[in-house]
Amino acid sequence: MSIKVLYFASLKDQVGRSGDELQVSAPVSLLELWQLANPDLPLPNALLAAVNMNYASLDSLASDGDEVAFFPPVTGG
Repeated sequence: MSIKVLYFASLKDQVGRSGDELQVSAPVSLLELWQLANPDLPLPNALLAAVNMNYASLDSLASDGDEVAFFPPVTGG
């Protein structure tokens, strides 16, 4: 199963790339996906995620063909 992972804003700088294409054998939680893609990086304190452009919690599952995005909270004013 293939899952596309995208990183945005400061996370892109922290991980050093804009995305990954991960191969997994079964659906995985977004937390597990982060850990698979970034084994040497701790989970950021404030992390938002989306699956197929819909906000999702880190315990949500990603499956074959999904696109997962990780990004920091957005602020503005």
